[in-house]
Amino acid sequence: MNQLVKYIVLIFLSTGQCVNATNIYVSPSGNDKNVGSVSAPKATLSAALRQARELRRLNAVGTENGIQIVMKGGTYTQYESVFIRPEDSGTAQSPTIICGAANENVVLSGGVKIADWKKSGKYWVADVPDFNGRPLDFRQLWVNGRKAVRARDVVDFEKMYRIRSNAAANEILWVPAAAVKSILKAPYVEMVLHEMWCVANLRIKSIEVYGDLAAVRFHNPESRLQFEHPWPRPMIGKGVNSPFYLTNAIELLDQPGEWYHDIKTNKLYYYPLAGENPNRVEIIAPAVETLVQVEGTSDRPVENVIFKNISFNYSTWMRPSEKGHVPLQAGMYLTEAYKVSPKIIRTDNNHKLDNQGWLGRPAAAVTVTGANNIDFENCRFEHLGYSGLDYISGARGGKVEGCTFRDIVGNGLVVGSFSPASLETHLPYDPADKREVCNGQQIKNNLFTDVTNEDWGCVAICAGYVSNINIEHNEISEVSYTGINLGWGWNQTVNCMRNNRVHANNIHHYAKHMYDVAGIYTLGSQPKTVISENYIHDIYKPGYVHDPTWWFYLYTDEGSSFITLKDNRTDGDKFLKNANGPGNTWENNGAMVNDSIKMRAGIEKEYRYLLR
Repeated sequence: MNQLVKYIVLIFLSTGQCVNATNIYVSPSGNDKNVGSVSAPKATLSAALRQARELRRLNAVGTENGIQIVMKGGTYTQYESVFIRPEDSGTAQSPTIICGAANENVVLSGGVKIADWKKSGKYWVADVPDFNGRPLDFRQLWVNGRKAVRARDVVDFEKMYRIRSNAAANEILWVPAAAVKSILKAPYVEMVLHEMWCVANLRIKSIEVYGDLAAVRFHNPESRLQFEHPWPRPMIGKGVNSPFYLTNAIELLDQPGEWYHDIKTNKLYYYPLAGENPNRVEIIAPAVETLVQVEGTSDRPVENVIFKNISFNYSTWMRPSEKGHVPLQAGMYLTEAYKVSPKIIRTDNNHKLDNQGWLGRPAAAVTVTGANNIDFENCRFEHLGYSGLDYISGARGGKVEGCTFRDIVGNGLVVGSFSPASLETHLPYDPADKREVCNGQQIKNNLFTDVTNEDWGCVAICAGYVSNINIEHNEISEVSYTGINLGWGWNQTVNCMRNNRVHANNIHHYAKHMYDVAGIYTLGSQPKTVISENYIHDIYKPGYVHDPTWWFYLYTDEGSSFITLKDNRTDGDKFLKNANGPGNTWENNGAMVNDSIKMRAGIEKEYRYLLR
């Protein structure tokens, strides 16, 4: 296919047109009692899906060519998730397409506008409206699409205070008294603690000052988890004590661009930037956690649904405000974890295990479970409270292409299991019903930037127990930790992972806040997996990481087995092979790799105009 033809095809795709499909129209100014025509559109995607479902059930004329839900430009504010069920399925020949109208900006939003601001000294103050019959709480705020800063004690993270000691037996962190002197009476203040390759969100329960030290205690369940879990741990040692910052107190609201929400009075305080009038900008707080849920079962999956030209914006993430957040890795939070003695002998692994842990999975703006061939083309995932898109389990096929992932709290795109909640996370996951395993996803020509911007231990593309997936020609930049995670389990036992491919990605400006890091990182046994022709360069060098030498371009971690890494272009030969299993092949990786690899990596030329 020559370049001109490629451009014509991509322009055709970007308009979301489906020849001879049955069209149902939706508009922000529509009415769900309307028939869904151009002149009488529906108002919501949910109503359009119901109409499409009934047309298919009745075998209406024209549905054999597919059903296209055409959304007119504008913002569709949601009060709950849009639920896509097996009955909404199409077929390969007649898919269900949900698309934005050509050249129009279509936004599915979980946000609430905050208006009617009044000046009060250096702050502006607004009443936070109830949402869907209840008071609204939130952890993010956006001003004209720019994420404002939740009031905190530092502007420059290089100036974070550091803990003095970790009294695990008493569940106390000892910190400098100077760090907490201004927030001794603050009711809902939080500590964000830097721990090797993760940060923990800890709700402060009490502070007691003893001279130049202060004893800080935390609420449960995070206090129990924080002081029992051995990995990642707070660092104590000369020059490496773990740094932290404090947030969510009006006493910390001292910089332009910061905000504080008083949940007792339901008032929002904002310290505007120079020349900024809050009544003349759009200020949005997130209210809905998951905007779209595609959910079927292995026996009755959702199939052949395509999203085109849709923006998913303003989702929330409230778990840390309710239960704290103590992750093990890549944002997967611990529900129980502790050290064991004597260590567990694992016959298929090359070292003993010193801990046990069980995990939960954070929320995402769009989730896919029990579904085949769910595609996202030229979509935007922006201003989101945790992950952007998550193929959770039981997903076969599915293409994510030409999409933008930007300004996201946690992971950009997640795919596959990261140990079911009941499975100890160091045990191999190999379900008898292989339909549970995410298989065959195509993740191509997407832009990931400014993701992981609050939960620093997250990654741009986070693939766990997966098989036959292809991650190629993506660009990843401005991430706090690793670019691409592939695999899970910390053991070398053969499991459900195999035949994965990570090819020709451009990964740069990573490790903005965390080390023990790589552009591409692997775990576990993955027969016939190939990592090739990626370009990894320009790593950040923050001064507060736990070990300034512990960064890498490629990193095969515990149990990584039967993986081929070849022809990857990096700025040097800084690679790590930690507790690997058998069968790995390293061939021609480093700065000597031909410049042609560097030039071909990243988003392919014909897709770049889609990603702005």
